[in-house]
Amino acid sequence: MLFALGGWLLMCWMVYLMIVTARTIPKIWDPYEVLGVSRSADEKAIKSHYRRLSLTQHPDKVRLDPAKNQTIESVNDHWVEITKAFKTLTDEDIRQNYLLYGHPDGKQSYSIGIALPKFIIQEGNGKYVLMLYGIFLGVILPYYVGKWWYGTQRVTKERVLVASAGNLFREYEDGINEGGVVSALSAGEEYNDVLKGSKADSGLARVEQMILADGEKTPFAGGLNVKDVTKLRELDEGVRRKALALLWAYLSRMELKDDELNDQKFDVVPTALALNEAFTTICLAYGNVGPLLASYHTSQNLIQAIAPGQSPLLQLPFFTPAVVAAVEGESARTHMTIQEFMRLPAHERKNRTIGPDLLDSNQYQQAVNLASHLPHLQVEEAFFKVKGERHIVPNSLVQFVVKARIIPPGTVDVPKLDPKDLVDRDEDEDEEDTKAADKKDTSIQPPIAYAPRFARDHSPRWHVFLADSKQGKIAVPPFTFSTFDKPLFKDDGSPTFAVQTFRMQFGAPPQMGRYTFAMHLVCDSYVGFDFKGDVIMDVADPAKAEEMESEEDISEPEEDSIAGQMAALKGGAAPPEKPKKARKPKVQEVQDSDDESDTEGEMDTESETDTDTDSDGE
Repeated sequence: MLFALGGWLLMCWMVYLMIVTARTIPKIWDPYEVLGVSRSADEKAIKSHYRRLSLTQHPDKVRLDPAKNQTIESVNDHWVEITKAFKTLTDEDIRQNYLLYGHPDGKQSYSIGIALPKFIIQEGNGKYVLMLYGIFLGVILPYYVGKWWYGTQRVTKERVLVASAGNLFREYEDGINEGGVVSALSAGEEYNDVLKGSKADSGLARVEQMILADGEKTPFAGGLNVKDVTKLRELDEGVRRKALALLWAYLSRMELKDDELNDQKFDVVPTALALNEAFTTICLAYGNVGPLLASYHTSQNLIQAIAPGQSPLLQLPFFTPAVVAAVEGESARTHMTIQEFMRLPAHERKNRTIGPDLLDSNQYQQAVNLASHLPHLQVEEAFFKVKGERHIVPNSLVQFVVKARIIPPGTVDVPKLDPKDLVDRDEDEDEEDTKAADKKDTSIQPPIAYAPRFARDHSPRWHVFLADSKQGKIAVPPFTFSTFDKPLFKDDGSPTFAVQTFRMQFGAPPQMGRYTFAMHLVCDSYVGFDFKGDVIMDVADPAKAEEMESEEDISEPEEDSIAGQMAALKGGAAPPEKPKKARKPKVQEVQDSDDESDTEGEMDTESETDTDTDSDGE
């Protein structure tokens, strides 16, 4: 506020200076104004007016008036100005000088300068001015330039400190799981700003006592396993240990019974999510599927405040471990996803959820309503293609196309797919549709993720990548999608069921053969919405592919062709032109192999092509 007030005062002072300067600076010399004639006056009128002035303004005719401070000099100067103005408007040479240079005497010399405060140019102040310049150019300016440069060099492109990225790199392990990722994220230097001074140790013993207490459904109340507890106890007391304890308290949704500790608990989570972005990059550098999925799942856990291994049903409002146990049953070995919960018959779902110490009817209805609006992305088709070609050949630019729809859990009466929506035509074959699509908004944002415990608004993102399931390696790095090309929901909140198209490009393997990839589609905001399926790419021999294309292009002779005219001369009519067949890609098999996926059975996949990423063949 003081800075803004100072700015307004400076503005007012500048306006005052402009007004004062406008009053004191000499006006531009104007001969019409000096003579007192209009600019439309002709030469005859100017001469007539000049003669009248000579009768009253000539020094020989003027009677000096002491009351007006008139002197012989002022009267003479005034008459000189009148004469100069008259000649300017009547003498051709003088008039040309005025029109060209703005002055009757021709081009004038001028100088420019900088308006400096008086104390700078006063005698005796030179040494102080030099000292000020030296301090500014030698100390202040280098300090701020260096600070800016250091600030750009001390953070990575993921906007985390370089020191934090180094710590995360040292924490990486090939077999790391979600709990290990949480422990690794506590190594960030950014927590020093959140837990300054005494905050690093204050309340640490209380938090650890609460998260390490015996849990009802888990060995520890904080959701840790034995390995996570060992990692926590190995740390020295300080910022990192306090941050890790607060993260586990947040993931287990534990009330710490202290306002300051609760505030710190929610403050460390956005920092952990930012650090997880950097850890994902490190996992991609190693190229192992397990750590990458663990990092993605940790993002889901942080946003939804669910400890690793806990039920996805905890994402629904009012759901507690006791409600989850009643819904899943005491004998359940695996957790139920929201999709499976919404697929239960309505009466059975109510009987499991509503009751004493569970939910009431209003809470149940709110939970079901939320579940029926979650953006679950269901894959309908996935295939490879090469733009403008029917077959994939070695080292060609392949495009992996995914067709999917947003189908919220529990949706009934899902409309059938239009086969046209699953066809991916090249741009040159569908130019009109492309122009029409360009007119529409192609960046539809999904709804903000439902995450009431996460202290930031977060827009969901979907990651798609291909992996070699046998070796556990990433074959094609992830492509991240955060927008859609078609609306997801109508104005009344119901889904549109529009088929969305995602594309990722990479280079085809250098050898011919059949390649099986595991396709992973992971949402970073919701637990249990992952999809995994097998997709097959056939890389054909270039010579055979060209031969097959030439056979497909053979058609019957047309009337206007030479063969058609020869057939007509022989007495037979030329066979009618056969319509050209649309190029159909070879259907491949995509299997749902993710236990938590909501998609069952097999799905067809086309084998055309178009993309830009190096891929290692099996």
